[in-house]
Amino acid sequence: MLRTLSMVILALIAAPALAQPAPGPVGGPEGPWRMQMHWVPLDISGTHYLLQARVCRPAGEVPARVVVIAHGSPPSASARPGMTPVACDSEAARWFLDRGFVVIAAMRRGYGATGGYWVETYGKCPDADYARAGLESARDIAATVDYAAALPFARPQGIVLVGQSAGGWGAIAYNATPHPRVTAIVNMAGGRGGHQNDVPNSNCRPDLLAAAAGQLARGATTPMLWVYAENDSFFDPKIAAALYATYSQNGGKAEFERLGPFSNDGHRLFFGPGGSQIWGPLMARYLPSRPAQ
Repeated sequence: MLRTLSMVILALIAAPALAQPAPGPVGGPEGPWRMQMHWVPLDISGTHYLLQARVCRPAGEVPARVVVIAHGSPPSASARPGMTPVACDSEAARWFLDRGFVVIAAMRRGYGATGGYWVETYGKCPDADYARAGLESARDIAATVDYAAALPFARPQGIVLVGQSAGGWGAIAYNATPHPRVTAIVNMAGGRGGHQNDVPNSNCRPDLLAAAAGQLARGATTPMLWVYAENDSFFDPKIAAALYATYSQNGGKAEFERLGPFSNDGHRLFFGPGGSQIWGPLMARYLPSRPAQ
């Protein structure tokens, strides 16, 4: 028995380490939107990461404008590992694909198959550092934008960024960093600290969230579109209005849209069934105002 155990241990020691995925596409394109999984490289202070991403392509071969979609963060940490990038046949992705956009959606550090340490924490509630958390999200968004710009079937300029929930907050933070390739940024129900202790309509220090919005506004350069629904269980109209007021007072520019109730929770508007019929006209009006080059 001991001899057998020793042989197993030696075999494990001698076995080569599992190969890490290489940056770039995995396998061939599939389906009508030529869906393909990619590994997006991210380098921070000499440490290398790979973000899992899904890329969806519209019909045609002419290089197309890109939209990067940034996901939210579930209230429960146990749900983060099971998250996946938005599907090509989802309503949100289809809205952009039908209008000739390449869609790329990456899982940030700590989510889904990207895995690793979750870096977007804002710390303990009494002293929540929402700006720092948003800027960590912005790092991963920036890596995704740079990767998208290098794809042979994508236009490297005039990229659109749409973030929902924590991804929307990341989009606000991204606007505070240099982003020469991105000309349109949309915040769909963005923020952090909602569903405190997994309780709807309970928020961790919304006053600090508003203050952080003002802090991030000071470096913002791109006029944004902000969309919030009245029955958002994460960020109700009072919180959304406070974020917008502080953002605007500190130099940030955004078109603020407060919509009526959507389904049983307006926080799901962007990804929810029928949601594009509501936010789509707002998006269609905003995008032409932002240069595509």
